[in-house]
Amino acid sequence: MTGQEGARPPGRPPRSPHADAWALDPAVVFLNHGSFGACPGAVLAVQADLRAELEANPVAFLDRGLEGRLDAVRVRLASFLEADPEDLVFVPNATAGVATVLRSLRFAPGDEIVATDHEYNAALNMARFAAARDGARLVVARIPLPTSGPEEVAERVLSAVGPRTRLVLVSHVTSPTALVLPVERLVAALEGRGIPVLVDGAHGPGMLPLDLAGLGASFYAGNLHKWVCAPKGAAFLHVRRDRQAAIRPLAISHGANDPRAGRSTFRKEFDWTGTADPTPFLAVPAALDAVGGMVAGGWPAVMARNAALAAVARRALASAAGRPVLSPESMLGSMAAIELPPDRGFAARGPSGPDPLQARLQATAAVEVPLHSWPRDPAPGERRRRLLRVSAHLYNDHAEYAHLAEALRTLLAEEGR
Repeated sequence: MTGQEGARPPGRPPRSPHADAWALDPAVVFLNHGSFGACPGAVLAVQADLRAELEANPVAFLDRGLEGRLDAVRVRLASFLEADPEDLVFVPNATAGVATVLRSLRFAPGDEIVATDHEYNAALNMARFAAARDGARLVVARIPLPTSGPEEVAERVLSAVGPRTRLVLVSHVTSPTALVLPVERLVAALEGRGIPVLVDGAHGPGMLPLDLAGLGASFYAGNLHKWVCAPKGAAFLHVRRDRQAAIRPLAISHGANDPRAGRSTFRKEFDWTGTADPTPFLAVPAALDAVGGMVAGGWPAVMARNAALAAVARRALASAAGRPVLSPESMLGSMAAIELPPDRGFAARGPSGPDPLQARLQATAAVEVPLHSWPRDPAPGERRRRLLRVSAHLYNDHAEYAHLAEALRTLLAEEGR
């Protein structure tokens, strides 16, 4: 046993053999990687070394060495994402990437932006902002939950597209409902009609195999601090070459009039938007190496292992809650959501009110897992659902989900009394 495993509190289920690679509290059953990720200790050590180098001579690090280092990371990341390095720039998170595109694009009065009701709330808020700014309209495609499969999702999205649609915003993996959406099918159908697609890939990199060049979406914003396990503050925006001239960073800085030839304005503008800590980006190769090196077979095996674990977890938890699963297994990545029965105070709490069951799981079973109501904005006659979402990464073990299922069964029985 490791030192951390030996310190396991009574009743805490066994940990994964990979768990000691992370800095997570061993007393907590951490099943919420999807919210903010978690960074292995070896990657944090690389970042600490980079920060020490930065502080030893900030001018040399930022003025003379940074651009070349970013280029090297871009090449490595492009290989992982099956992309051209010229089409990648760094942003602090996927939300900033989505905001960058929506701030850059302009719409005419009466134009429409299409999104689904499963999108991340922050992305929907940004779409509402862009539509209101220009007199356009946000059209929300309603995807049923449970859903029968990718065909139903694609049909619902495409049926919401009309002659005034100027952009479609769609998650690769939905945050509140943990569904892998058929982005390949949607991008092919929409981009083929000249309608640009903005993919919110907050959960895509490291969860799903990506081929961004082959996908062909106009825009793809992805996090690296989540499933890739890079430090927080590492994300990217992929913009197709023919769309790059229209996309400007949220802060316009020196790159806007940088006269150097041989480097695109797109990269010059995004590579320097003001003084910031670039070490999260520079530590990305360390994360790719660290996590991909933990399992024989590398990253494909990591993704397959995590997806299989999420599927097992969903079956156990749906059984404990006495509820059917919400989608076919083919729509799962490394997260899964289940529906819980509403408790007596559910209706009064609203879309953002804390669920007391979450606190009880923390207090009685040491489980960190998110509970929320969905959708935030129900259609007329639609009811809010009470959802629990679990994540699966290499530091998680089957026993942890069995532990949660047992605790959930007990606490739901107490709620129903």
